[in-house]
Amino acid sequence: MNDLLPVILSGGSGTRLWPLSREAYPKQFLALAGELTMLQATWQRVAPIAGRAPLVVANEEHRFVAAEQLQQLGVQPQAILLEPVGRNTAPAIAVAALEATREGDDAVLLVLPSDHVIADEAAFRAAVLAALPAAQAGKLVTFGIVPTGPETGYGYIKAAHGDNVRAVERFVEKPDLATAEQYVSSGEYFWNSGMFLFKASRYLAELERFHPDMLTASRTAWEQARRDSDFTRLGKEAFAAVPSDSIDYAVMEKTADAVVVPLDAGWNDVGSWTALRDVSTQDSDGNAHHGDVIAIDCRNTYAYGERLIAMVGLDDVIVVETDDAVLVGRSDRMQEVKTVVARLKAEGRGEATWHRKVYRPWGAYDSIDNGERFQVKRITVKPGGTLSLQMHHHRAEHWVVVSGTAEVTRGDEVILLGENQSTYIPLGVTHRLRNPGKLPLELIEVQSGSYLGEDDIVRFEDTYGRS
Repeated sequence: MNDLLPVILSGGSGTRLWPLSREAYPKQFLALAGELTMLQATWQRVAPIAGRAPLVVANEEHRFVAAEQLQQLGVQPQAILLEPVGRNTAPAIAVAALEATREGDDAVLLVLPSDHVIADEAAFRAAVLAALPAAQAGKLVTFGIVPTGPETGYGYIKAAHGDNVRAVERFVEKPDLATAEQYVSSGEYFWNSGMFLFKASRYLAELERFHPDMLTASRTAWEQARRDSDFTRLGKEAFAAVPSDSIDYAVMEKTADAVVVPLDAGWNDVGSWTALRDVSTQDSDGNAHHGDVIAIDCRNTYAYGERLIAMVGLDDVIVVETDDAVLVGRSDRMQEVKTVVARLKAEGRGEATWHRKVYRPWGAYDSIDNGERFQVKRITVKPGGTLSLQMHHHRAEHWVVVSGTAEVTRGDEVILLGENQSTYIPLGVTHRLRNPGKLPLELIEVQSGSYLGEDDIVRFEDTYGRS
């Protein structure tokens, strides 16, 4: 059997692509550069050479969407490891390596962030296969992107002379422009891609050598994990105690066995809206648009939205529209979007974390209107989906079925509602909603009461293991 085991890291928050990417639904779950989401595209590009189903490391809050998106491709991951808190890449890869060796195997791990774009997938796979013998021989391989210009937003890797697999001479931090120009002109430096290839045992051995406290804490969290058929939930307190560090600092910059394989495959980490513009199809004036956009006398612009966006006389401008926010800015300042997110968080505003439409394991809800003492939601429940058995202290709810069939538990009674039928859930009454049909259930919910926050939920029973 091919021993290549993809490890897909899917724990990022993606704040630099706000307002489309948000903490509760970050960029790896969005279809930004094609029909597939970035997570799905990550698996699809490596699937032809993978020896087995992937290991996925994800934020616990994203567990259902990660599982569902892979299921849509017909993929059942070998495991989905859930991080209760973020601890950077070194611990994430450590628990993946421990999981990979759980049955005594020693697979070669291909570590891939879930939010990169690679235009030439054949070149990517060829580079991985070319690097495989070095990894099997005990080297720790990283992939160095052949630079297309003096980029100051990436770290660099200086490689020894050679044709393919080259020894790493040093890793360097993000340089200033003059230094970046020197790196690129020398031909000896590559961008640090954040992708790696090594045997699970070699990574664990090097981590134990250079950061033994991290390995010990990661092993404790992994050993304390709760496992079910879908997820492996790492021990919460134990994982929170793991030192936070990147694989570069913890291992790759210290090991004597680091090698780099050059990769020229149209790579982009989509770290800003400007980067997304650059990898999108552009017209003759350099404009890249997604959605219903009218652009008159515009150059080098990017627009993304669902509603009509009209742009007149703009150069180097980014416009992004969602249901509850609009971003407008110069393309050369898009890295500052993270400052917007920081301000939203400081002011306690939900737009930093949530979209107006919120996804749940049973479906989704869209808050289409609200005011003092009322809120209106459009709720979609998947076939077979079931909301928790719950109660609210501060609000009552009216449900009107738009399409499909609703099975409603209301106190001690269970009723079926069809299209155009409705029911009322008084404050304090235990209730549940289920879709018993084969088609999606669509309904309108009108909430009324003194407090309408999502934390006014007392769950008595939940199919999805939420508290």
